[in-house]
Amino acid sequence: MNPRPPRSMRKWALSILAVGATAVLLWSLTRPPALPGTAPVGGLNTAPSNTVGQPSLLQSALAKAQDAASGLSGREGLGLPPTRMGAQDLQQVFPLVGREEARLIEIYQLISQTQHREALEKAESLVRDHPNFQLANLVLGDLLSAQTRPVRQLGDVPDTKAIAALEQLAILRDESRRRLLALTERPPEGSIPSQFLTLASQSRHAIAIDASRSRLYLFENTGAKASASAAAGDNPVANSLRLVGDYYISVGQSGIEKLLEGDKRTPLGVYYITSNLNAANLPDLYGVGALPINYPNALDLQRGKTGSGIWLHGTPKEQFVRAPRASDGCVVLSNPDLQSLLARVQIRTTPVVIAAQLHWVKPETLDPDRQQFQQALEAWRSVKSQGDLTQLKGFYSERFNNQGQKLADWWPRMEGEVRGNGVRELQLKDLSLLNWRDKDDTMVVTFGEVAAGQSRGVTKRQYWMRESDQWKIFYEGSI
Repeated sequence: MNPRPPRSMRKWALSILAVGATAVLLWSLTRPPALPGTAPVGGLNTAPSNTVGQPSLLQSALAKAQDAASGLSGREGLGLPPTRMGAQDLQQVFPLVGREEARLIEIYQLISQTQHREALEKAESLVRDHPNFQLANLVLGDLLSAQTRPVRQLGDVPDTKAIAALEQLAILRDESRRRLLALTERPPEGSIPSQFLTLASQSRHAIAIDASRSRLYLFENTGAKASASAAAGDNPVANSLRLVGDYYISVGQSGIEKLLEGDKRTPLGVYYITSNLNAANLPDLYGVGALPINYPNALDLQRGKTGSGIWLHGTPKEQFVRAPRASDGCVVLSNPDLQSLLARVQIRTTPVVIAAQLHWVKPETLDPDRQQFQQALEAWRSVKSQGDLTQLKGFYSERFNNQGQKLADWWPRMEGEVRGNGVRELQLKDLSLLNWRDKDDTMVVTFGEVAAGQSRGVTKRQYWMRESDQWKIFYEGSI
């Protein structure tokens, strides 16, 4: 048995319990309903409680969290159905979530099986390793309290004490529900977010963020390759994306859908990581490092959005994680989880999709959208290869804007490029297609443009928008 944390640490955990914060940080339960004989909620297997007529702590938590699920995004069910999570299923989840969250899940599992002594030992170990992990401290507080009196529910303290911290309790309630839903409502096996139509082999990883669940999903591109050349007439194939990480995150204090500088909102859209900032050169607020993204992107600028400095970053020393809505607009992870990202992702080639709610689909269902768009892209490539400037201009939107230049101002650059190449076949290599749909249907397209007879070319990024059932380019630039 591991030695217990210092007396001062145990006293801290108990004092948190005494002021009532525990009641909400885990799942902020009200008096649990009598559920003898009730089937496990959300498909998670739970053992009977050791208190007659009372459900297990985890079973009560699940019941309350599932009832509140629709409140997280305003849409019932959030698109992911509850899944059965037995011991074997949990073992499959552990490698995806952060190491500390996996340890917390294991404690939940032991509590549900009424193995309170084992749960207490693991909670003490987790708190000893991460004394700033509030959730772990509060679980420990409940387990210590259970040694002296029956605990009917997680955070079982008098209501009069809980009232003293209503605002904090409301914030922590949100965090705890989201964590639990991430455990019981999993992305379907083999599915991917609908934005990922095609990823070039250079994009070894991709990130998708679901703000409604406070989760960041990290994918590995396991070897599916884009078309070697659109000129050859080949269709790019869907990437083989494998989920390798699933982390809790915090977004802006005012929520999502950033519009203006200083609005403390996190932007929604398709972005790319632009750099990797060393923690040694950053204030403690950003933790172990930061990964800036290219907000505002071309679509944001088209819509008049302002602001800058949106990063994925860590937490200061005194915090393990932050509340679900606590940043100035950045996406915040725990330092251990951010370190996992830093070790894997690459700058300039790692896409970051930030959505209010991700739509998970089987990769093959994206084939029609990908093939339809590629017809437009292939037509653009063919016309440009022929040097037909009149037809080529028809592919560009009247809304075109490149760093303040309208199409008329920017077009001489295209004329010089086409005349310089002459009539030569162009190849589009290393193609990535990312689809963003809200009030408009937008495609973020990245490729290497190489003229016949040349071994190297230029990497370009275009933003296309569907206008009256036709795809039009409203931004084009080199990266």
